[in-house]
Amino acid sequence: MEQLLRNFFLFLSKNKTLTKLAKKYGLRFGAARFVAGTDIDSAAKKIKEINENGYVVTVDHLGEFVDNEQEARESADECIHAINVIAEQKLDSQLSLKLTSMGLDISHELVMDNMHRILEAGKKHNVTVTIDMEDFERCEKTLNIFKELKQKYENLGTVLQAYLYRVEEDIEGLNPYNPYLRLVKGAYKESPEVAYPNKKDVDETYKRIIKQNILLGNYTAVATHDEAIITYVKELEKEHGIARDQFEFQMLYGIRLDLQKALLKEGYKMRVYVPYGKDWYGYNMRRLAERPANVLFVLKGVFKK
Repeated sequence: MEQLLRNFFLFLSKNKTLTKLAKKYGLRFGAARFVAGTDIDSAAKKIKEINENGYVVTVDHLGEFVDNEQEARESADECIHAINVIAEQKLDSQLSLKLTSMGLDISHELVMDNMHRILEAGKKHNVTVTIDMEDFERCEKTLNIFKELKQKYENLGTVLQAYLYRVEEDIEGLNPYNPYLRLVKGAYKESPEVAYPNKKDVDETYKRIIKQNILLGNYTAVATHDEAIITYVKELEKEHGIARDQFEFQMLYGIRLDLQKALLKEGYKMRVYVPYGKDWYGYNMRRLAERPANVLFVLKGVFKK
């Protein structure tokens, strides 16, 4: 049943008609649980509160699968605006973005121009930018762009997904670039030809790549709400004497606040992934797919309206 729900929400996440409706009607139907507002000013207030409680943040202006140049440039402008707000308000926050929102599916020239503009702003204000990983179809392009940009910009990270068969080779391939990597299990529906279909295999690969990347000496952000994975990282830390400034935990805004608080109390760096924006629909559906129990919160939101 859980797998059926997961597939259902992943299917819905790619529906362009529903995406347009979601933009029109705003943060309804429980989305406000996972999204910090429709603009950076709303998100900044939440980020400030989160910072005051001892957490660091990465903020994400939601948007993906942009299919025209104007929208892509507007998305890039919004990212630059977010960086400026982070600097002006002295927020302890990084920026995350998706290359499809920067024009990846339109042209290489467009996406690179937008990324250079964003990274120059990040460099100026000392704000790290992380390129989120999307579906398998865009994985190779994303990593190639990361490698190209990393030769010029230090303030740049990217994401690797444990459910892809290629992930361990990708870590080795990125190692010469001294990468800042966020490691995740993966939230897109992929073919068993390219991704592990079974959770057990994904979990085991996830553990391997965490160990692989940390022992290579690369900064590692472990983005998970899975307590078994968190326990594994703590054991790895003790076994290999890993310094706590070499890794951090990351969790999504609005999810497992108890676990976030516990890790912070234990002295770990805890980064909260804070999304905002009108294009929240696809993101929200993937959160429901990851944990179908979250549907309850959405239903409560519907009946409150």
